Amino acid sequence: MIHYKLYNSVNDLPESWDALLVEDLFLKRPFLRALENSTPTNISTHFLGVFSSETLVGIAIIQRVEMYFEDVFRKTSNKFFKRCGKILISKIVKGNALIVGNLMHTGQHGLYFNSKEITQDEFLDTISQGLKALSKQIKTIHNKKIRIIGFKDYFENDAIHTSKAFFRREKLYKAQVQPNMIFEVKPIWDSPQDYVSTFKKKYRSRYRTAQKKSDTIARKELSIDEVLSLSDQLYELYENVSDNAGVNSFKLHETHFYNLKLELKDDFKLCGYFIDNQLVGFYTLILNHSKLETYFLGYKQELQHQHQMYLNMLFDMASFGIDNNYKEVIFARTAMEIKSSIGAKPHNMHLYLKHTNNVIANTVLKLVVKYANPIRDWEERHPFK
Repeated sequence: MIHYKLYNSVNDLPESWDALLVEDLFLKRPFLRALENSTPTNISTHFLGVFSSETLVGIAIIQRVEMYFEDVFRKTSNKFFKRCGKILISKIVKGNALIVGNLMHTGQHGLYFNSKEITQDEFLDTISQGLKALSKQIKTIHNKKIRIIGFKDYFENDAIHTSKAFFRREKLYKAQVQPNMIFEVKPIWDSPQDYVSTFKKKYRSRYRTAQKKSDTIARKELSIDEVLSLSDQLYELYENVSDNAGVNSFKLHETHFYNLKLELKDDFKLCGYFIDNQLVGFYTLILNHSKLETYFLGYKQELQHQHQMYLNMLFDMASFGIDNNYKEVIFARTAMEIKSSIGAKPHNMHLYLKHTNNVIANTVLKLVVKYANPIRDWEERHPFK
């Protein structure tokens, strides 16, 4: 018999959770514990186990998101959009959403099931039952109504799209979001120098210019003690970049990077950029089996152009992937054009979404999605010969 269990804490998860044969560090307890201990104030994470009799055959990460105006719009947001957005959020979005997946990272990091033990449709139907029960639980405990339900970030070739009857029955509509920028590491590249040598002349020159502008920057991987001692500075640098996004659905907890280092150890890398022993920037990486996942970064805006810090970070992360024999470097969404200039390629992604109030047409919700995560026109670069 197929049934589910809901868990509100990582400490409650069954021992069999990490035994499932899924190669995704974002679904394992160390990452989930770090997330739980340092989650954004407007996000709480719940966990669903799908069982066949007493055997765990599938899992889902479900995030409850409290959508409030100040969490979504940053100080750099356009004033007109802020005004319109305030109306939309207060009328349509304000309240709670349940998202199957991890809102804090691009990609499908919310679902896994053993296809030998359960079908995809059985799995999704069981998740739907769990979402309804969780909605009732939140209403009872917090007196909050779930307004939006979503399943996030699936590539075009993901098997989930074959469950059309499920999404139609649940009134979940499909929407395209910004692509995931993925850098494929070629087997012929034994070193970053091999990678740069395949550039067209223009892009090779651009690489050298960026390197020259970063001559005064010292790069250093930070230990857990250094991450802790520099926590305030790291968070300030992260905020510089995050606030510049204009629209965002969360803000990281101040201890997020420390908790990731504490739980993931060597699977989490934080590299600091220093000028005259002063921290001026950083980037983070998560070592996810054969994939290198770029995570959050930050830098001093006033030094960004002078030292081309963002471009140098992209090159450094690509070089780490090459040096350490990763198959792919996941650069996530945003800044697609500059990421394509170092060799990353766009991979389209979709989500499924619905508003729980049938009076509010999904066409209106689509406008919110388009505004919060617009498909921008951009020119893809082709740096290789």
